[in-house]
Amino acid sequence: MIAAIPDKVYFRIGEVGRILGVEPYVIRYWESEFKSVRPARTRSSQRLYRKKDIEELLKIKTLLYDERFTIAGAKKRLYGGSSDQSEGHGGRDAFFRELLGDIKKELLAIRNILG
Repeated sequence: MIAAIPDKVYFRIGEVGRILGVEPYVIRYWESEFKSVRPARTRSSQRLYRKKDIEELLKIKTLLYDERFTIAGAKKRLYGGSSDQSEGHGGRDAFFRELLGDIKKELLAIRNILG
């Protein structure tokens, strides 16, 4: 079953749980295990997930629930063997580059609306 992701920029953890069909504590656990899922945080530390995060969580759920991988096996499958590459500064830098790209797209869309 493919979950439909609504057309929004950010999602709170409860919304993500409903989309994935899992409880929020499961999402928080996956977030601690899989470094590719790094939601933004509000000032009050609430998690804000992007579509990219939800798509990654859907991959993780498929590997764990449908294909019956262990956490370690799912990590190997997602990261192509060694997980060392995803835990260094390069992964964090890529995350921020992508986040800045998303912000730029949003700002350009606003500029286009305003004329």
